[in-house]
Amino acid sequence: MNQYGQQPMNQYGQQQMPPCPKTYLVESILVTIFCCVVFGVLAIVKAAKVSSAYSAGNYDEALEASEAAKKWVTWGFICGIIVCILAVIGEAMK
Repeated sequence: MNQYGQQPMNQYGQQQMPPCPKTYLVESILVTIFCCVVFGVLAIVKAAKVSSAYSAGNYDEALEASEAAKKWVTWGFICGIIVCILAVIGEAMK
């Protein structure tokens, strides 16, 4: 924002968008492979939506997709950790 409360303009007279939000694509793929397939695939779908929404000029949708991808990555990682803990406990009880 400039001193007049307006978005800065680029050289073509168009408003500049903020930088693209983080996609979490790499994290989504790793969660899919190593932790939880279901949550990982959901995260990949949302991560792919970030770039496409940003390219279409819809920053709010891109930011929302980025936050959703982060949520699914986090849940997938947590589920993976829980499954590993339960597997170790199960092996220890044998």
